[in-house]
Amino acid sequence: MSTVTSSLNRWQKKELCSFFNNANLSLLFKASVHGFNATTFHEKCNTQGPTVIVAYNKSGRVFGAFTSKSYAQTGQNVVDDKAFLFSFNDKEMKEDPLRVVSGNPQYAFTDNGPNFDSLVFLYNNTANAYSNPGTYQFDPQKIHGNDLQLTECEVYRVEDFEGLMEKPWRNFRPYYIKPSSSVTHVPFILCDTMGLEDGVNTGLDVDDFATILKGHIQDKYQFNPLMPIQPDSPHFHKSPGLKDKIHCVVFVIDISRVKLLSDKTIEKFVVFRKKANQLSIPQLVLLTKVDEACPLVAEDLKNVYQSHYINKMMQEISSQLGVSLSVVVPVKNYYQELEIDSQTDILLLNAVVQMLRAADGYFDDFYNPEERSE
Repeated sequence: MSTVTSSLNRWQKKELCSFFNNANLSLLFKASVHGFNATTFHEKCNTQGPTVIVAYNKSGRVFGAFTSKSYAQTGQNVVDDKAFLFSFNDKEMKEDPLRVVSGNPQYAFTDNGPNFDSLVFLYNNTANAYSNPGTYQFDPQKIHGNDLQLTECEVYRVEDFEGLMEKPWRNFRPYYIKPSSSVTHVPFILCDTMGLEDGVNTGLDVDDFATILKGHIQDKYQFNPLMPIQPDSPHFHKSPGLKDKIHCVVFVIDISRVKLLSDKTIEKFVVFRKKANQLSIPQLVLLTKVDEACPLVAEDLKNVYQSHYINKMMQEISSQLGVSLSVVVPVKNYYQELEIDSQTDILLLNAVVQMLRAADGYFDDFYNPEERSE
């Protein structure tokens, strides 16, 4: 099944988030995928807490409605003094976003569908909206440009992280880091492995993981989830020294996937951590793509340790994996930049420093002069 993705571009998302004190948005429903009808809308959106409907039309308008209450299909009018309609024009970015509150919060919306009285979405289970200013007073031209035929309709859960805090808080491959032409490589190696997968007999095998930690697997070994490496394999290092062993394990997790980790995936993490703990190998967790998770961080990476949402995700993954919050390190990926960025580098280098400190702790516990001299 293909991944359901948001139709919001970066500018649109920033405009939308500005209504909610820069909250995080989690996509629940996409009409072009799930259908332009109220039944699937409720299947995806009921009991989700605060949500925002985002509709698109050919006129370039992005418009919709927010409620701080949950949909429950009672058919009753819902009291919500935080509900509002909104609109902005994707073709006129200099125009300020429009926000319209209800003239009577006692009748904010009807929870039997995306029905805000003055503006109804998925009207008659079609790709259309219905507009009749009343409870919400607005100029139809400014809200939807008098174009009620929808090209898309999405619903997002609004996860408010309250802005900024007042105070900060596959193949196995070794990679040698070469900082300059005058230096062969720095005195540490980063080793990459197959990732963890959710299904049965997929992803890195726990026996292969243990074999890597002990230094038995050599460069370019092709992992087979169905069959861990055998001692007679040409890629099996029979007598590894301390320099061949792993001195720090780093789990890399996309921050947008934290809330989507299945119980089976978390169980795998627990098993892998247990193996590493048995060998007294320290572990870190890298949370990647923090700029994509929080608009405030995307605007300025210096905000990463002041973002309530990033802090919340760090605490959540810390709890899920059973690790200390101090070993969860946020970073931003390089993915489309043509030049280096100092703020991105600071986060990445901080992660490297944490790895080296953890590895030093390993040597402090298991220092062997004979092995270390190899």
